[in-house]
Amino acid sequence: MSAMDPRLSDLALRPFWYEDLPPAPEFLEPPPPRADVAIVGSGYTGLNCALETARGGRTTVVLEAGEPGCGCSTKNGGQVGTGIKPSLEDLARRYGRERARAIRAAGRESLEWLAQRLEGEGISCDFRRCGRIVAAHSPEHYGILAEEARRLAAEGEEVALVPRSEQRRELATDAYFGALLLPRHAALHPAKYHRGLLERAIAAGARIVARAPVTRIERDRGGFLLETPRGRLRAREVAIATNGYTGHLVPWLQRRVVPVESSMIATEELPPELVASLFPTGRVVSDRRRIVWYFRPSPDGKRILFGGRVSARAIAPIVAAGRLRARLCQLFPDLEPFRISHFWSGAVAWSFDELPHIGRHEGLWYALGYCGSGVALASWLGSRLGLQILGREEGETAFDGLPHPTRPFYSGTPWFLPAVVALYRFLDEYDRRRTMRRHST
Repeated sequence: MSAMDPRLSDLALRPFWYEDLPPAPEFLEPPPPRADVAIVGSGYTGLNCALETARGGRTTVVLEAGEPGCGCSTKNGGQVGTGIKPSLEDLARRYGRERARAIRAAGRESLEWLAQRLEGEGISCDFRRCGRIVAAHSPEHYGILAEEARRLAAEGEEVALVPRSEQRRELATDAYFGALLLPRHAALHPAKYHRGLLERAIAAGARIVARAPVTRIERDRGGFLLETPRGRLRAREVAIATNGYTGHLVPWLQRRVVPVESSMIATEELPPELVASLFPTGRVVSDRRRIVWYFRPSPDGKRILFGGRVSARAIAPIVAAGRLRARLCQLFPDLEPFRISHFWSGAVAWSFDELPHIGRHEGLWYALGYCGSGVALASWLGSRLGLQILGREEGETAFDGLPHPTRPFYSGTPWFLPAVVALYRFLDEYDRRRTMRRHST
């Protein structure tokens, strides 16, 4: 797709989610000299943690390198699921069946907890139990999904299979070969959710300090000293809630998460009847490719939002937007005449064992590593992190004390990622071409 393509003209390089968001409050004050709890990062993890500690009577300061929510908490696709990648069998081999069941159950609990949190806090963010479609991009992958459906049902999760013959009742494309349906999964407006959390944290007494990247943390008089360009802060407890933006501040954590960039586009406003015809049930969608594509209707039903990783290396936004648009039109040829209005990117954090982690290292609390499924898990673990800081038993989780692996020669820069992405892209394309050959003969 040419950079001069008129369907990419006037591309807004900002999240679509920001368009109907009221102006954020200004956070002009520097950090106070002291606090009971300092939280580094103002995303879902940090704000849910702050909500617990502030309500628990601890003076709480949230330090953000940019503006509150400038990371992936306001840039994700707004798909809300259970989030645990490894299967029960895989986890049982690692930790035993009882712990494995508890980890899997924690993913389901995080989804239900988030729904209750939103209702209890009165946060209006277009939350809807629309269900998720996991689409198979080849007949072989539909077989894999069928086996996954059997395993999920055995765990007590609500699940259904959608064969290709019935696929258009759910999704008006012939690019897939059936799907797995998860009816309990949901969707929300991620930036509205974040704004609601921010407002609740401030109302609870948490102090937000923006444009204050923490440059150093050192032990100091029974606690910690945090340095920022806007001033120093002494805190008894420190929580790291930086996920995909975890840098060199805590090298031990940096070595245990891999930052992975994902990009999204939004179409221009479409005829609502077209969107409804393409998504008859209004569900969110992801597929079974190694390089996953995920997409959904916008909450108002007037646009389609589409995301994934477009390149093994950094490329110009106009090129990335064109590639995403091409993929979208492969799925839905009816969208070919329409423009793309927005393009944006954000970073998630992948852990080497594909599990989120919560804990304490050398006195620093942390929760991170949601592997691209963090809307519910980051929120739930952020809350649990706050409860653990308060010393409350209800903060305990199935992730407590799990080994937190890294890899030799990894220091936080994913030098291996371009090769892995290129290989996965090749294998996905190979699967696609093989499937096309089979179905053309």
